[in-house]
Amino acid sequence: MWIVKVALQRPYTFVVVALLILLASPAIVLRTPTDIFPSINIPVIAVAWQFTGLNPEEMEGRITTQYERVLTTTVDNIEHIESTTVNGQSMIKIFLQPNARLDTANAQVTAVSQTILRQLPAGTQPPLIINYSASTVPILQLALSGMSEAELNDVGLNFLRTQLVTVPGASIPYPYGGKQRQVMVDLDQRLLQSKGLSPADIVPQSASRTSCCRPGRPRSGRSSTTWP
Repeated sequence: MWIVKVALQRPYTFVVVALLILLASPAIVLRTPTDIFPSINIPVIAVAWQFTGLNPEEMEGRITTQYERVLTTTVDNIEHIESTTVNGQSMIKIFLQPNARLDTANAQVTAVSQTILRQLPAGTQPPLIINYSASTVPILQLALSGMSEAELNDVGLNFLRTQLVTVPGASIPYPYGGKQRQVMVDLDQRLLQSKGLSPADIVPQSASRTSCCRPGRPRSGRSSTTWP
């Protein structure tokens, strides 16, 4: 081989080159940046919708599809849109062009999310809008077990998440799974019909029982009582 011939003809040159590589290697290794997950300059906006009780088919038809159509007419510089729909939840990812302004896209997505609420099913809450890069991947997943679904949701949302969010550089999403606390009312259809009532008449009464009232501190002479 030619490199062997050159090394035999000029041994001192190869010795000097080897010494230079040996001396320069520590400095080069320490200064070389290391990144397990390289940065990809593709801005992404994720929009999470939630409507408890809808199956994936109805969630896609009533919320996901409607929202995607509005995005294409309002948000600029969209590269493509991806969506995932499960029971009661819809995650829509908006991939923007590399030269797109993320602050402008955020303003447009937020504005159209508030406007389309009137066209969605009654009771739909505003979505959760998250910004991240296409190279963002979860590096740690924590699973909970051993309790009921409602208790697991309370522990993950109210206790573990508040402690993990203080880790520098960490972004903790909402827990996936479990059940949120709800008030279930069983109605007797025959009894309602005999009273001339419908389930629509019961909902306002149930909501009025759970309304929040402002506390007060009435005074009577020298005594006072605090009302919750």
